[in-house]
Amino acid sequence: MGPRIQQLAALLLAAVVVVAAARDEPAKNYQTQWDTVMSILNCKSDSLIPSYICSVISKSRWGWGSDDPDDYTPAADPSPAAPRPLRSTADLPKYVDALPQMPKIQGYGIQFGFAVPTNLTIGMYNKTWQFHRDMPPTPVFVYGQSLETATFPGPTIVARYNVPLYVTWENHLPDAHILPWDPTVDVAIPKNGGVPTVVHLHGAAQAPDSDGHANAWFTRDFAENGSTWTKKTYTYPNVQPAAGNIWYHDHALGLTRASLLAGLLAAYIVEWPELEMPFNLPSGEFDLHLVIADRQFNADGTLYMNSTGAVPSVHPQWQPEYFGEVITVNGKAWPFLAVQRRRYRLRILNASNARYFNVSLSNGLPIHVVGSDASYLSRPVTVSNLLLSPAEIFDVIVDFSLVPTANATDIELLNSAPYPFPNGNATNPDLDGKVMAFNVSAKWQLDDDMPEPDNSTVPEHGVPYAKVTALPPTMKTRYIVLYENMTSDKLTMNLYINGLRLEDPPTETPRSGTTELWHVINLTGDNHPLHIHLASFQAIQMQQLVDPDTFTTCMEKHNDTVTCNLAQHAVGALQPVPEEEKTWKNVVKVPPAYVTSVVVAFKLVHNNMPYPFDATADQGYVYHCHILDHEDNAMIRPLKLLP
Repeated sequence: MGPRIQQLAALLLAAVVVVAAARDEPAKNYQTQWDTVMSILNCKSDSLIPSYICSVISKSRWGWGSDDPDDYTPAADPSPAAPRPLRSTADLPKYVDALPQMPKIQGYGIQFGFAVPTNLTIGMYNKTWQFHRDMPPTPVFVYGQSLETATFPGPTIVARYNVPLYVTWENHLPDAHILPWDPTVDVAIPKNGGVPTVVHLHGAAQAPDSDGHANAWFTRDFAENGSTWTKKTYTYPNVQPAAGNIWYHDHALGLTRASLLAGLLAAYIVEWPELEMPFNLPSGEFDLHLVIADRQFNADGTLYMNSTGAVPSVHPQWQPEYFGEVITVNGKAWPFLAVQRRRYRLRILNASNARYFNVSLSNGLPIHVVGSDASYLSRPVTVSNLLLSPAEIFDVIVDFSLVPTANATDIELLNSAPYPFPNGNATNPDLDGKVMAFNVSAKWQLDDDMPEPDNSTVPEHGVPYAKVTALPPTMKTRYIVLYENMTSDKLTMNLYINGLRLEDPPTETPRSGTTELWHVINLTGDNHPLHIHLASFQAIQMQQLVDPDTFTTCMEKHNDTVTCNLAQHAVGALQPVPEEEKTWKNVVKVPPAYVTSVVVAFKLVHNNMPYPFDATADQGYVYHCHILDHEDNAMIRPLKLLP
């Protein structure tokens, strides 16, 4: 142990002793004892103690809510009083609940036959939800226009391209969260109680004050708010390219994993009739959302979330990934959908915290991919299986008329993705290896009612702007490095981007209206879904690192790609970008021990135009890993656009 580390350890030990004594002293001695602690630590700009340690200790003094003793309120206990027994899910019968479709809210008005802007008010509510016929109701947090109509997932908002929508988001949640959370990660904690929330429209282009920044949170009735909160009503211009498939979810600092697990997530569609009508895609009742999310339940029906951290001495509750063996689709565990022998459009969203899904149909039916995330492809791609990272969306067509048997038959949607992905546990074929079932009707007979004719098609072509070559060349190159900070026995303590945290000053400062090339270097063992707010982006190359351990050791010491000779290591095998991912996306998969090169556009990609709002405003944006447990600790960084 070096002299600097020895000195640091001695100082921290002394501080712990004084803190323990101080917190047991009468109030009149508390300030004096605390001054002794801060004097020992020398928490100043030139201190030996890192600033974040001083910050953590200071927060612990006042209950994690404030640096001001006059504002002290004891922090609510984030953990349940006692562990609850887990529910055995092996005995839950599958395919007994029908797949529901979420209610739709029209996000535009009609005046003289034209779509016009409108206003909506959508709240966040605490209610119960029936995930399975044989389970007790589960307390959840959900979106809706009222408590009675709120659903899990929330209502699907249907907006129109280039028609602004104004949404007032209201927080009607209780004083305490229904799930445990960890106060030792960087987390929103109001001084006077309540559940902080803020809504992010994921994949959309909107001004910073409507983007749902992690620090723009607010509590019930807007009683308290975070440092970047500015207004109650958000403006959504709906100017991003259409494929129509984005979603909205909670984005409060340090609480995304708990609040999305509780249910604060929903789909959002942007219609562009002039573009989409020539595609002749399945529509109406044959155009469906499949919002997939894994969950685990306690015996009493409540959602299970761990109450003990992977490294309790560092983070008492936080775990690096959440996985549940119950697979829900549209809020039902292993549901079924009765389908006709015709084409269906399925908008598949993986809304899980950390689980990847590699889905396929049990009878081998082909899957025709027409879009991914917020953009159509340049032409449809036919696949037998589809890998979805958390937060990723694929827009597909399945033709059930190709089922060869004449009798009614069941087709399962299966999952084979290991967890964590790609090198983790294998799925259980009887639990998380199943997603849902399609009950295909029998072939039509002469004495049957005539089915509605299927005039839909799998289009031959998509959109011309899907290819990366549709935009001018990139103007700047950046290196983005993903780190995992582990204990000596290989337990994860936290994760960083470029060795920095959200509260550190922004280092990614692109100019609005330009395009950049980001080389994302993954030095961890996980595949990470990279999400960049505001931007549209797509991977163009994935190159394996040679001798990644040597490179990682050097980077952990120097955090410099030049010093560590990246060019010498980034010479391994090239992994092709899947054809179904070659379009403008809002999530890109970054495999471990690879350099993934990503073209990032800070402009509207379908017309090569600048944003019709000020994207350089002070609140700024963020980018992060969309494994929610990683995002919360602390794989998230600020993104500040320049004029």
